Amino acid sequence: MADIRVENAVKTFGKVRAVDNVSLTVHDQEFVVLLGPSGCGKTTLLRAIAGLGLVDTGRVSIGERDVTYLPPKDRNISMVFQSYAIFPHMKVYDNIAFGLKMKRVAKDETRRRVQSAAEMLHIEDYLERYPSQLSGGQRQRVAVARAIAVQAQVLLMDEPLSNLDALLRLEMRAELKRLLATLHATTIYVTHDQIEALSMGDRIAIMRNGRILQFDSPTTVYDMPADRFVGGFIGNPPMNFIEGQLRFEEDQACVYLGNFAVRALPEMNEALAGYDGKPIVIGIRAENMEALREPIPDTLPVKVLVVEPLGSQNLLTIRVGQNTLKVSTHPDFRVAADQDIWVRFPSEKVRWFDRETGSAIVPDLGKLANHIS
Repeated sequence: MADIRVENAVKTFGKVRAVDNVSLTVHDQEFVVLLGPSGCGKTTLLRAIAGLGLVDTGRVSIGERDVTYLPPKDRNISMVFQSYAIFPHMKVYDNIAFGLKMKRVAKDETRRRVQSAAEMLHIEDYLERYPSQLSGGQRQRVAVARAIAVQAQVLLMDEPLSNLDALLRLEMRAELKRLLATLHATTIYVTHDQIEALSMGDRIAIMRNGRILQFDSPTTVYDMPADRFVGGFIGNPPMNFIEGQLRFEEDQACVYLGNFAVRALPEMNEALAGYDGKPIVIGIRAENMEALREPIPDTLPVKVLVVEPLGSQNLLTIRVGQNTLKVSTHPDFRVAADQDIWVRFPSEKVRWFDRETGSAIVPDLGKLANHIS
């Protein structure tokens, strides 16, 4: 068993709380992604788990062991760094074998593991080369091969693909996901790239200002963000937000945009009851709004400001009152700037947020921050 538990961890640098009372549980053989903007504390949290930076207060456990104050070599972990951290004066073989030599693994076993790891990463033909003779993608493969050759129970990865170009990053992302599925290691992966997080992780922990705002499956994080920050951070384009006044009409909650009512599902009425007559924020994804050329009941007339053909879709920028929104349409939906169209807001796709706190209003959607398992 190699589950990871972080309990009430705090790490400060001067007056800055880089990790602010975070609790997190990663299950055995689970792939968890720490996602957030630069400076949110994700790398600091990863380094605390690795033992490269001890927490000020709190506890870190791997399996049944409390490793809070153990050095990295005693934690049975492997780590892949953003900068690769491979030795330029060593050949690829020796770089991959380095951790095994430190553990005094027998030469025959070391050779077997190095060859196996190199074959898994498709670099077996480069074992006698130096890093300077490799491309960036090949050097990244060497770093990953070195980590998996040790066969540690826990694999920690700190933005391992961020130095690669977009096409190579796409290729490596697929390879890593395939590879990690066969290793059965408990993995924590740090990134600021939401596409990496959504496509690779079993669960995603969204971090901001040293805290975890939501920890859930990629689908749940995307479809049901716990607050406005998560909704605005995840997705390209990010979730649309519109502020309006909540009213109850015939026992149904709705928000008016001019004369047009965006209606809540009946299941939302109880949660929204306390907001009757108050300002509220609704959110909806660009792909969840339906664009039409002709009006039908329950559609809102809008003006198209910009049309962006993206191949697989058209991305429209529209104006709704004082709000500028993004709408995704099929590429066959022909429309031009300054043209009037109509949009529909499916009630099941609309999310509701408290205007003051930014939190999702539906209680079971909110994953309580900083005490998550």
